[in-house]
Amino acid sequence: MQAKHASVNAELQLDEQAYGQDPIANRETDLYRGEYIMSFVEKWDELIDWDARADSEGQFFIDILRARGKETVLDVATGTGFHSVRLTRAGFNVTSADGSAAMLAKAFENGQKRSMILKTVQADWRWLNRDIQGKYDAIICLGNSFTHLHDEKDRRRALAEFYAALKHDGILILDQRNYDSMLDHGYSNKHKYYYAGEKVKAEPTYIDEGLARFNYSFPDGSEYTLNMCPIRKNYMRRLLSEAGFERVRTYGDFQESYAESEPDFFIHIAEKSSLHLVRWGGATTEDGKQDIREVAETYYDSDDADTFYSHVWGGQDLHIGLYDDSTDIRTASDLTIDEMVKMLPNLNQNATVLDIGSGYGGAMRKVVRETGCSAVCLNISDVQNDTNRHRNIQQGFADKIRVVHGAFEDVPEEAAKFEVVWSQDAILHSDQRQKVLEEVYRVLKPGGYFIFTDPMQADDADPAALKPVYDRLQLNSLGSMRFYREAAQTLGFEVVEQREMTHQLRTHYFRVREGLLAQYDKLRSEGASAEYLDKMSQGLLNWVEAADAGQLSWGIQMFKKPD
Repeated sequence: MQAKHASVNAELQLDEQAYGQDPIANRETDLYRGEYIMSFVEKWDELIDWDARADSEGQFFIDILRARGKETVLDVATGTGFHSVRLTRAGFNVTSADGSAAMLAKAFENGQKRSMILKTVQADWRWLNRDIQGKYDAIICLGNSFTHLHDEKDRRRALAEFYAALKHDGILILDQRNYDSMLDHGYSNKHKYYYAGEKVKAEPTYIDEGLARFNYSFPDGSEYTLNMCPIRKNYMRRLLSEAGFERVRTYGDFQESYAESEPDFFIHIAEKSSLHLVRWGGATTEDGKQDIREVAETYYDSDDADTFYSHVWGGQDLHIGLYDDSTDIRTASDLTIDEMVKMLPNLNQNATVLDIGSGYGGAMRKVVRETGCSAVCLNISDVQNDTNRHRNIQQGFADKIRVVHGAFEDVPEEAAKFEVVWSQDAILHSDQRQKVLEEVYRVLKPGGYFIFTDPMQADDADPAALKPVYDRLQLNSLGSMRFYREAAQTLGFEVVEQREMTHQLRTHYFRVREGLLAQYDKLRSEGASAEYLDKMSQGLLNWVEAADAGQLSWGIQMFKKPD
C-alpha cells in the first residue's frame, strides 16, 4: 500500500515530459503516465473549453444512454472530468476512472468546483477489473484516449476488460480522431468538436502509420506533446467486433451520415448483446420456433440492415415510393407520403398521428412539418429509434414527435387517442395482422382514419411460389387486399379506399437493387457483410420477379372508424 502511494505521488510530481533521445521512436503504451504531467493537466481545460464542447456535443451521449435505459456509467477516460460532470448532472450514476493520477486529481477538483464529489479510481484499462467493483450499464472512453494504446495486444486486452466490466446488455461508447483522413489526405480540423479552446493550437507535428505526434501550444508560450497511435476507423470497428460486441455503429462528428474524410472524430457505439429478454406482448415462444417480432427486431437492429437502409434508402424512410414523376428513391418515397396526406380529410394542427412501424421517422417529420400535427412513432428497432430521436432533436421536432419502442400487436397507448393511425410497409413483419388491426381500431378516435401501405401477395397468389419472397425477411405469410378488407370490415371499419398500385412496388425494388449494386463497395467499406448484401440482392430480385409474375400486390389503403 505504501509503495502504491509512493507511485501516485511520483506521477503528481513530474514536471517535465520525457521521451528519450528520439521522441518519434517512443511508441510505448505506458508512455501516457509520463505525458500527463501536472503543468500540462492544469492547462487541459483551456484546450477543450467546457462550454464550447458542451455546445458542440449537445445531448448526444445523454440521448444514447437514456434511449437504452442505462443508469450506471463507468467513465474510463475521465481526463479532467468533463463527461463525468455532465452525465452526473444529467442523473446518471457515474464512476470516474483514469490511468493518469494527475488527470484524476484535476477531475476531482473540477467536480468540487461544481458542487459534486466524483467517485474516482485510478485504473489502467489493461487491468481494469482489478481496480473497479461491480458491472456497469455503460462504459464511455472518450477524448481520443483509446489511441494512447500503441500495441495491438494492449488494445485487445483493454477491450476484453471493458467487455467484462459491462452487464450482459451493456454498451461501450468509444471515440477516436479521424486518422484515416489524416494519414490519407493530411491534417485538417474544424476546431469545433472536442478541442474547442480558441487560444490553443493542437496539431500533429509528425504522422506515419504507427505514430501521430501532437503538439499543444498555449497562449503563455508553453508547449506539450502527446504520442498517439493513429488507428483507422474500420480497424477499430473490427477490434470491437472481435472483442465480442454484437453490434457496432459509428457516427462521424455526431452525425449518422457523413463522407469518410469529413469528420474530425468518429464515435463508435458498441453493444455487448442484442439479446431481447422481454417477449413482445408477453407471448411465450414455443421450443424451436422463433417469435417473428424478435426476427424483425433483430434484423432491423443489425449492423448490416442499418448500414444498408441508411445508405441506399437515405436513412429517413424504408417505404415504397411512387415513381411516376421521379426515378430517385428518396424523392419517390416523399411522393408516397404526399399522396397519403392528400387522402386524409382530418390531418391538421389539431390532430395527433400514430405511425406504427415508423423506422427512422422520416415520414412523420415530413407530415408534422407540412401539417402542424403532432405524432407518436412506434417502432420495434431501438437502433432506428435512436436515429429517429436524434434527427427529431436536430431538426426541431423533439416537442412534436414522441418515439416509443414497442410492437404494433400490443400498442402501448390508451384507447381512442389518435385522429390518424399511419403505417408504411411495416405490417408485413407481423404474423398477427388481425391483432394489429384490432389495436389500430382501439387507439383510433371515433371518426378517425387508418391509412397504410403494405407489400402483399395477390388475392389469388400461390404461397408456394412466394417462398423466395418470404425468405428475404424470414416471413411466413403476407397479407392481401382481400384479407385487409375483410378483416377491417369484421372489426367495424368502413373501407374508404384500396388503391391498387403494384407497379410501384416492382419499380421500387428494382431501383433499390440497382442502388445496392452501385454502392456495393461503399457498403462493404461501411461494414455491411458480403453475405448480407448478396442475400439482399437476390432477395430483391425475387420480389421483382414475383411482381412480374402477378404474385404480389401493393397500394394505399384507407379505413375509417365510424363516428
